[in-house]
Amino acid sequence: MKGRVVVLGGSGVLGSRVCARFAAAGSSVLSVSRSGARAPWWPDSVDTTALELTAGDMGRLRRALAGADVVVNAAAVVWRTTDQLMRALHMTAVDQLIDVAGGQGARIVQIGSSYEYGPAPFGVSTKEDDRRPPASFYGVSKRYGTEAVQRAARERRVQGVVLRVANVSGPGAGSNSLPGMVARQLAAGTAHLRLSPLTVWRDYVDVRDVIDAVLAAATAPAADVSGQVINIGGGAALPVRELVDRLIELSGVPARIVEMADRPVLEPMPWQQLDICRARDLLGWRPSRQLHDSLTDLLAAQRRAHEKGAAA
Repeated sequence: MKGRVVVLGGSGVLGSRVCARFAAAGSSVLSVSRSGARAPWWPDSVDTTALELTAGDMGRLRRALAGADVVVNAAAVVWRTTDQLMRALHMTAVDQLIDVAGGQGARIVQIGSSYEYGPAPFGVSTKEDDRRPPASFYGVSKRYGTEAVQRAARERRVQGVVLRVANVSGPGAGSNSLPGMVARQLAAGTAHLRLSPLTVWRDYVDVRDVIDAVLAAATAPAADVSGQVINIGGGAALPVRELVDRLIELSGVPARIVEMADRPVLEPMPWQQLDICRARDLLGWRPSRQLHDSLTDLLAAQRRAHEKGAAA
């Protein structure tokens, strides 16, 4: 893809891989993050700039987005942070992004979250028009950003598409996520995995499949995708305990699961499975990595990181 791409949250788990993928596709890429950090594996065609998106500096944001054909908003905060920070980054900063990007003609690809949905009945796949309210403020704040982009697209103030992403696995899965946290402990040879109760079912998708979807959303005809919310997931739920069991088996570490009753359940939704038909119809996208391969590659990446850290 030729043209200029700006990635907000470019130093994060998804954002850093979005930068690399667009650069490999021939784009000129600018990574925007709080630190302005540069991944050592990025090609020279990725530039960086430091910008605190919650500071509300519209002038600096306007300069960062100057000449952009696509803006990928991968900036987000994770669990166990403050409502104030989530509001600033997932709500206020998205409104500011819309104002600036709309004036410059850039397409917004907003990275949303499956936690924007509320609890669904067991066995039911959640479609994009589901209106159940989110179960956490994280979901509420992310849903606000989704609806802001949709509204701006309907009013023709921006071209905008939202990808609601399921739980992510694969190499580079964040250490705050269940797969990333478990894989990191197994890479270190931890014998007892102390975890929150493993009682829920979740939909998992490989991080590399997510990046494929971002590229597809950025290049699809505007008439097909602008104003759309598109689920990006594996399309199947599994018990998270089974996910942990698979990681243990693949690692070869004789680890024991210790469920800590005093810790909160990961998210107060017993079941979630995404309907991914719209992604197939509008983007020609479907997940291509099997969970077995995704977990195997995640473990390999965590082992390399552990060995590198031990050697430092």
